[in-house]
Amino acid sequence: MKWWKNLKKNPLARFGALLLLIFYIVVIAADFVAPYDPYASQTNGSLLPPTKIYWQNQTGDFIGPHIYPTTQGPVDLETGLRKLNVELDKPSPLGLFVKGTPYKLFGILPLDRHLFGSIGEAKFNILGTDEQARDQFSRLIFGGRISLFIGLVGILIYFPLGMIIGGISGYFGGLVDSILMRFAEVLMTIPGIYLLVALAAVLPPSLTSAQRFLLIVAITSFISWAGLARVIRGQVLSIKEQEFVQAVRAMGANSFYIIIRHVLPQTATYIIISATLAIPSFIISESVLSLIGLGIQQPDPSWGNMLSLATNASILVLQPWLVWPPALLIILTVLAFNLLGDGLRDALDPRNLQR
Repeated sequence: MKWWKNLKKNPLARFGALLLLIFYIVVIAADFVAPYDPYASQTNGSLLPPTKIYWQNQTGDFIGPHIYPTTQGPVDLETGLRKLNVELDKPSPLGLFVKGTPYKLFGILPLDRHLFGSIGEAKFNILGTDEQARDQFSRLIFGGRISLFIGLVGILIYFPLGMIIGGISGYFGGLVDSILMRFAEVLMTIPGIYLLVALAAVLPPSLTSAQRFLLIVAITSFISWAGLARVIRGQVLSIKEQEFVQAVRAMGANSFYIIIRHVLPQTATYIIISATLAIPSFIISESVLSLIGLGIQQPDPSWGNMLSLATNASILVLQPWLVWPPALLIILTVLAFNLLGDGLRDALDPRNLQR
C-alpha cells in the first residue's frame, strides 16, 4: 500500500512506532521483565541508590558482573546522606532468566523466571528503591500499564462518541445539528484539567485504583469528544452530497445505516491520525492528576504518582533516581505518539498518495 511505503520512508515515524512497540511489549510482559514484586518492601532498603555493579572481587580477580547485599546505614549529619552498608563478603552474580517470584505470564502461563536478576542474597535495584523500600524499576514497569493503556481505553470511548454525534449532526442538519453543536460548544468552553481536578477531588477515598482509572478515562473522554465531533460534522457535510451516498439513499437505505456504513468510513484517515495525537493527552491528564494526588493512589504505581515525589525538594537533590525515570518515560511516550501521528498525517496525505 502506498501509505505504508510513505510511512516506512519517514525515519521519525519509524522511531516513534518502534519506541511505542517496545514500551507496550515491556509493560504487557511486566511480570517477566520486572525482577521484583512492585508492592514488596526490602528489609532496611528504603531510598537505596541504583545498585552498583562490580566485575572484580576484592582481591582483583575478574569474576563477571555481580553485586553485594546493600542496606541503609545511619545518616551523615554533615551531608544529610545515608551511609550504605555493603556486605563485600557475599557476592551475588547477575544473570538472565533468573528464578524468582512465581507468576502467570499474560495471566495464563505459569512461570518463575524473570528477564534478569541476581543469584544470591543481594537485590539488584537497577533504579534504586523508593521510601517504602520497593524496587523502583519494577514499579516503573508495572506503572506503565496504567499510564500507557489509559490512552487506548480513552479513545475507545472518546472516538466512537465523537464520530457518531458528529456524523448524526452533519448528516441530518437542521435542528438536530444546532442542538448537538451548541452542546458541543458548551463542553469545549470547559477547561478540561480544572474539571478533572474538581471531579477527582470529590471522589470517595474508598475507590480502588481500577475504579479511579475508569473514572478518569470516562471524565476525560466526556469533555474531549466535542472537538472531534465538530471536525467530523464538517467532513460529513461534504461527504453526504457525494454521488455514492445519494445512490445509497435513493435505494431506500436507513439513514443510520448510511452514516455508519458509508459516511463515517470516509473519515477514517482523519480518525487514525487524530487517535495517535489524542492518546498523549490522556496520558498527560492521568499523570497530572496522579502528580497532585487525585489520580491513581499508592501503593498502586503509575508514572504520574511516581512523579509526585518531584514535589519534595529533598528528593530532587538527594534521590534524583526516583524522579527522572518516570518523567523521561512520559516525555518519550508523548513524543513517540506525536512522531507517529505526524508520520501518519504525511503518509495519508492525498497529495503524497498520488505521487
